[in-house]
Amino acid sequence: MKIRITSLVLCMLMGSILTAQRDNATVQALIKEATQNSQLESLAHQITDVLGPRLVGTPQMQAANDWAVQQYKSWGIEARNEQWGEWRGWERGISHIDMLEPRVQSLRGTQLAWNPSTSKEGVTAEVITLPTIKNATEFKKWLPTVKGKIVLISKPQITGRPDYNWEEFATEKSFAKMKKQRDSLSNLWNDNIQRTGYTSRGLPEALENAGAVGIVTSNWSRGFGVNKIFSARTKEIPTVDLELEDYGMLYRLSESGNTPKINITAISKELGTVPTFNTIAEIKGTEKPEEYVILSAHFDSWDGGTGATDNGTGTLVMMEAMRVLKKIYPNPKRTILVGHWGSEEQGLNGSRAFVEDHPEIVAKVQASFNQDNGTGRVVRLNGGGFLRSYDYLNRWLNAVPKEITDEIETTFPGAPARGGSDYASFQAAGAPGFSLSSLNWSYWNYTWHTNRDTYDKIVFDDVRNNVILTAILTYMASEDPEFTSREQAVLPLDRRSGKQREWPKPRSPIRKGGLD
Repeated sequence: MKIRITSLVLCMLMGSILTAQRDNATVQALIKEATQNSQLESLAHQITDVLGPRLVGTPQMQAANDWAVQQYKSWGIEARNEQWGEWRGWERGISHIDMLEPRVQSLRGTQLAWNPSTSKEGVTAEVITLPTIKNATEFKKWLPTVKGKIVLISKPQITGRPDYNWEEFATEKSFAKMKKQRDSLSNLWNDNIQRTGYTSRGLPEALENAGAVGIVTSNWSRGFGVNKIFSARTKEIPTVDLELEDYGMLYRLSESGNTPKINITAISKELGTVPTFNTIAEIKGTEKPEEYVILSAHFDSWDGGTGATDNGTGTLVMMEAMRVLKKIYPNPKRTILVGHWGSEEQGLNGSRAFVEDHPEIVAKVQASFNQDNGTGRVVRLNGGGFLRSYDYLNRWLNAVPKEITDEIETTFPGAPARGGSDYASFQAAGAPGFSLSSLNWSYWNYTWHTNRDTYDKIVFDDVRNNVILTAILTYMASEDPEFTSREQAVLPLDRRSGKQREWPKPRSPIRKGGLD
């Protein structure tokens, strides 16, 4: 009996050693392929420079979906575009904004998304600012004066220098004085908007209805040369965003009585109702094909820049990881699926649709890894509120090179997200989805939804680091003999209500966007 037990133990030990050796060889091969044969630069050029921004409902988004399918097929990976909804079709054209009086100067700015086109001649009119008013009645009396005018509706900035520049060069007293003045002016501005009886969202429509012929905004992102570019809220008249420097100049000219006049020419096309898609690619599993490891990144972007770090870099990580896995690990134990989600920017719509449309897949998710906060190397991994996530995530991380894991701070069991990015869609459905959260590289100020989110902001060494991490985690999750636990942690009390926090519930996507 002792001999049999000893033999069994030896067999198990040898099996473990062989498995460890095989895992190590595969891991080393994944690292070598990702390092020596990287395609990141060429893929990034294609996504950002060639395809450009990927706003939902635009021909550029459709072209990106089609390109991704063909790229995957060129690597021998099955791929498809899966329709999940419809959106207002729109295509950006040329924006040109020029000051004509009191002197001539071309201004730096762009039309906001889904804004109707002007004529080829554009709109020429005097620029005015919002008045300081006592109440909504006084504002209502003022409204008719906007007829035939272009209205500036963003608060002016007292400085175009970011805080870090002030901290480096200003005296402590001067910096404190600037911040106090800025806060005071911001409060005065917000209070004045509130007294109009409109929110900042509703104000453009009120001005349009009163006869304004154009709206100018400036959504400064507190960095040199950066503005955040979103969507317009007017239905017939142009809305453009000007960079801080030009906006401030117009504002000062108007306030000083120098009566600036500008021309806005903003050409765009309405394309009716168009289908919108997720791009899905799969490497079929050999032993447990009905179980899934999901790689996740949204494909769409806002279109002030070319969507390089939001979320071109997340897209690059997942595409390159799939390429590397297909070459080194072509016969995974579990199915490896990648989702390039549409319309994340308008509310996680693509991933919510996938979760809603594929409950059979969601029920069999071994793990989902999502990357969506810039070009930096991954530095945080949260257990997402899954009580046993410590066991399996640490097991998988042990296979990752120490120089990568040394940079990663883990939090267990963590808590589920209630939004933010597409991993939240999976967590809400009870599937273990995890955010590979990266170092910010001034993401929030300089590239997140800005006019400067372009190819040159990508840090390829960090992106390559994330490819290696993702490929190894995917391999380990696929090979793990155990199916991951979905047991949920008891969430803490809500500080505001004092009640026990509940696990987020799945939310349905917007299936018809921008069509009302």
